[in-house]
Amino acid sequence: MWSRLNRLFDAEDPWIRPLPPGYLRADITLAVVMFACSALGIEILRSMGVLAGESAPLWAQYLSMATAAAILAIRRRFPLTTGIAATLHLLILGSVMPLVMGQVSQQVLYFVAVYSSVAWARDRRVLVGVATGIAAALGVWLAWYLALGSGMQQILDAVSETEPGSGLFPAVPSYLVYTALINIVYFGGAAALGIAAWRSAHRQAVLAEQARTIEVQAESLRDAAVVEERLRIARELHDVVAHHIAAIGVQAGAARRVMDRSPEATAEALRTIEGSSRSAVGEMRSLLGALRSDGLGPGSDTSAATRDADSGTGTVSASRTADLTDTASTSASASPTTSRTAGHGLSELPELVASHATAGFTTSYDVAADPEHPVTDVPPLIGSSMYRTVQEALANVRRHSTASRASVVLRTGERTDHTPYVEVEILDEGRPRPGTSGSGLGQLGMRERVRSHHGECQIGPRVTGGYRVRVRLPYGADDWERK
Repeated sequence: MWSRLNRLFDAEDPWIRPLPPGYLRADITLAVVMFACSALGIEILRSMGVLAGESAPLWAQYLSMATAAAILAIRRRFPLTTGIAATLHLLILGSVMPLVMGQVSQQVLYFVAVYSSVAWARDRRVLVGVATGIAAALGVWLAWYLALGSGMQQILDAVSETEPGSGLFPAVPSYLVYTALINIVYFGGAAALGIAAWRSAHRQAVLAEQARTIEVQAESLRDAAVVEERLRIARELHDVVAHHIAAIGVQAGAARRVMDRSPEATAEALRTIEGSSRSAVGEMRSLLGALRSDGLGPGSDTSAATRDADSGTGTVSASRTADLTDTASTSASASPTTSRTAGHGLSELPELVASHATAGFTTSYDVAADPEHPVTDVPPLIGSSMYRTVQEALANVRRHSTASRASVVLRTGERTDHTPYVEVEILDEGRPRPGTSGSGLGQLGMRERVRSHHGECQIGPRVTGGYRVRVRLPYGADDWERK
């Protein structure tokens, strides 16, 4: 029996319902309103002659209503005290002034008090004892009132004034059962509503806590994705810069070898060195602009990204540079270049797109290049970012879409400010596949990559159906001077 009561009132749950802001003012307002309603109700009953048999003085009637209303002022601050005080008030007032106790406003007041004690009790174990005590006290008082008090006399008077009933049960037992059921339903209903209110508040608190946890975890995942993407950019830029340095070393060695024999070849080599150095500086500034932004959080140190980049596969050692120089000097060419590339680039896009073509899924790759801005002019770092974008977009189509084909289009052109750009657009005609929604970190990485290059990005569903990923990145030898 006791274990059932514990389960009914959630006595084993350690959660404490928090008090809302401004609760005390609201409860005092409720107490004043209930007192006003009680005063108005009792005067209406007095005018109707219902209180003609009440022998208590008027001040005592108003004092009883005022004390009952005052109990509600602490209903959420001291809920168990409110329930006990309201029960004692009902028992005393019902014995001394039953007509005052029986008016509707007073009954509503007691109902709210019992409801509040159950809905706002902080110690649920104590609540079980208090609720049991209240139920026992009301049962004993009701039995005493009917058996020894004026209640039985009122029942007998009511029975004698009415015609004999034609029901299945005698009149007096019917009155007793009816009165008992009213009290059980009345106070039981108040307790049931209190339990429901407490459980509803508990569920809402749990959901709010889960939402906060999910938000914190999502923020952590976003931060981790940003850091990972920036470290990847740092490694790729390290490869690009190493490529430029290697090229500069080769060109410098070649220029030194042919300086006396071919001034034109020397000038061409120096121009190549100048272009490579400008491109390397511009790309380095672009990366540092991304790494120094707020995405890494306060106190972040770009040295960690630099150290991580130093461990990448694109490191060019001094001995390797010397080897390249020796190779160039042996050939004595006026424009020697290294074939080393910094990671993946635009030249590998056809192979990447073709690798995603399988049975039931086709891919296409097209190039729409401006003759004045050929694809070969795109810097390696920009090309690597484009490659990563296409790679992520095609992987998302395969994992999360019902599409049977995807198209990749590479474009080059010139913006209104005469800055050249390269653009890639990935289109498909599918719909989101149920049950395969991703974390969104891949798209976050795309946006972070585009932001680091001061580009434009459009990712989302198309009006005509399907999905579009369009990324446009500006480039140019003089970009670093404008940034």
